[in-house]
Amino acid sequence: MTSLTRRELALGLGSTFLLGACNNAVGGNGGARIDARVDATLAEMYRRFPGTQNLAANANGLLVMPLVTEAGLGLGGAFGRGALRVGGITVDYYSTTKASAGLQIGAQQYAHVLFFMTEDALMNFRRSPGWAAGANIEYAIPEGGETIAAETTTSLAPVIAVIFGQAGLRIGATLEGVKYTRIIP
Repeated sequence: MTSLTRRELALGLGSTFLLGACNNAVGGNGGARIDARVDATLAEMYRRFPGTQNLAANANGLLVMPLVTEAGLGLGGAFGRGALRVGGITVDYYSTTKASAGLQIGAQQYAHVLFFMTEDALMNFRRSPGWAAGANIEYAIPEGGETIAAETTTSLAPVIAVIFGQAGLRIGATLEGVKYTRIIP
């Protein structure tokens, strides 16, 4: 049985992260490819968690990140691309980057949707050159068949994040920051 050195493990996880980030590339189709992924992500979220349809109906806008790839070993990061929809129409494209540090190991991919529940939250997001997610977001992480409904206490939050479709394994305790930046596909 062979054992991996720390360096080999770090190189392997680093390679995994870079390859996963490459998988998020928009390619030649630009916005059309992102929009197709956003449509598929919303359809899957509404199918798996029907209560999110009411949440979306009450939201002023949705930022949909169809695929975020995250990896870490001590230091970590994540990357993904998506679209901001207002009234069901794509108005801008965004990338998300995440940095983390702490006790962590592993890699995962997931989708997430930010529901902007107030006009102020949406305008603050759109007017900022790079918006950092902070303590003003309420996270709703559905498990199994759990229903997310607009009438829960989370509906009072200005921004609600729904994270779903996790694949892979990442464990640890970290300090992390997330930034969303407008892009031109």
